[in-house]
Amino acid sequence: MAEVLLFHHAHGLTSGVRAFAGALEAAGHLVHAPDLYEGRVFEDLQDGAAYAREAGFDTITERGRAAAENLPAGLVHVGFSLGVLPAQALAQTRAGAKGALLLHSCVPLSEFGGAWPQDVPVQIHGMDADEFFVEDGDLDAARALVASTPDAELFLYPGDQHLFADSSLPSYDEKAAALLTERVLGFLDRVR
Repeated sequence: MAEVLLFHHAHGLTSGVRAFAGALEAAGHLVHAPDLYEGRVFEDLQDGAAYAREAGFDTITERGRAAAENLPAGLVHVGFSLGVLPAQALAQTRAGAKGALLLHSCVPLSEFGGAWPQDVPVQIHGMDADEFFVEDGDLDAARALVASTPDAELFLYPGDQHLFADSSLPSYDEKAAALLTERVLGFLDRVR
């Protein structure tokens, strides 16, 4: 069993994020999914992103760090889009991480110290025509991370949807989400 700390995206802790956590739990993993938005869930992505900007991206990242404080060090850090901020920060800076799964986003390594820990495996998942992932620099950051890290994989899925793994959103892509989930479960089985 892997112990997972899963962070939601800019819509908040949606039923789709909860369902993803449930799928990991059904496979035998222990999942913590803190609410970084203090109970708020936004139907519209722009509204959720506006809330995150207003709260401050540093605040969102710090809420993620605070959620990890009372948990053991040997976690797999998972982030959906905005949730990649705290997931990647913890994987890069908190000793003892077992791995990281960066879904729909990747931040340049320089954001959290400039280097990825060589003993922390990582997977990055995104769609090859997702304007947020491709045009906002996440794909470039993902490729740089993979090039600099021995145990790093980048998976690109055909399509242009951003949050394709959240079953509660219109952007959900069942086929791509199933493959992502299969790869995530394989990763968790390997690093536990």
